[in-house]
Amino acid sequence: MSPDPAARRPRVALAELLAGNRRFVSGQPLHGHDVTAAAAASGDQQPYAVVLGCIDSRVPLEAIFDQTFGSICVIRTGAHVLDRAVCGSIEYVVGQLGVRLVMVLGHERCGAVGATVDALRSGVRPGGALAYLVDRIAPAVVEAADPDAHPLAVRRHVRRTVAALRADDLLAAPVATGELAVVGALYDLATGEVRLLPPEETRNRPPG
Repeated sequence: MSPDPAARRPRVALAELLAGNRRFVSGQPLHGHDVTAAAAASGDQQPYAVVLGCIDSRVPLEAIFDQTFGSICVIRTGAHVLDRAVCGSIEYVVGQLGVRLVMVLGHERCGAVGATVDALRSGVRPGGALAYLVDRIAPAVVEAADPDAHPLAVRRHVRRTVAALRADDLLAAPVATGELAVVGALYDLATGEVRLLPPEETRNRPPG
């Protein structure tokens, strides 16, 4: 990735991610995962974006954005749920590595969201640390009070994650000045396409 300062602007970074996704969808990727690419990126890292996505094995983030070694930072948790380690990691890449774009990527048929829908419908809270995931996703499911709750809950959970990151203590100031962009998007499992959520869908802050 070029160290050109223009390449690190939020709008340019987002355009590069989406261009990579179009290459991926069209079957014309530029980047393969081979050792020469790894060796070429073995010096100082200069990523231009961080993508927070789900652990789902069908959504490998470097692949769907057609990115090579050293170009993006990737964080994956169940349904992109935030905790202090995730927020601290994002604060690090923004503050120390100069990343200017954070993307929160949800996807359809998300198992963690489905588990939360089932838990709320049944009234049975799962045990272990899975309960933490369910508790963090539950507000989005409640907001999506609808017979077809799952896809709506996925979208609302992306919105809430974006809003929480925009309000983060160390991210709010660069977001307010436009130095940092935090955007939400959805991945289509069938087509491989990434679609940005409209701005009005990522503007609200989570309650409480």
